[in-house]
Amino acid sequence: MKFNNHRNLEGKHAIFSASQPAWLRYDDEKLVTVFNNLKAKEQGTKLHAWAKDTIDLGIKQPKGKKTLYQYVNDAIGFGMSTEVVLYYSDRFYGTADAICFRNNMLRIHDLKTGRGPVHLEQLMVYAALFCLEYKMKPESIDIELRIYQNDDILIHNPGGDEIREIMDLIIRFDKILQQQEED
Repeated sequence: MKFNNHRNLEGKHAIFSASQPAWLRYDDEKLVTVFNNLKAKEQGTKLHAWAKDTIDLGIKQPKGKKTLYQYVNDAIGFGMSTEVVLYYSDRFYGTADAICFRNNMLRIHDLKTGRGPVHLEQLMVYAALFCLEYKMKPESIDIELRIYQNDDILIHNPGGDEIREIMDLIIRFDKILQQQEED
């Protein structure tokens, strides 16, 4: 038998694929919800790419309460770098949306395009990874973390002890996993 050619789909996965058949148990409402969430995620990826390019080019946006514009303008204003990988090991790393360190102040900003609840833990992990990678003592620097979502900005200034706790956990977990790989 000669099979149909679908080269344009090679290496891709269908939204509702055979390899992840949980959708077999969806009702109509769940199907539409999952589909809409995946489309929103795709839109969020495009908005992040646009924001990165806009910040990197230094194109200020109109002032106002719009989340995307506030995020872009603040990142430009603080002279932040975009999409920076923070690395401790192959098991523990992440990419900060926008980050800068100057005058003993670490700033990390994150753009959230979804509607769901947000958690500052992600940004605290970025701060811990930064301190580990660049050998900074979190107790000796100032840290400001910001999440931009739903036309609001959530700001948190964690204490060095909060970041140190995460650093210690990363180090401990990485050692455990390294030992596991060696056994």
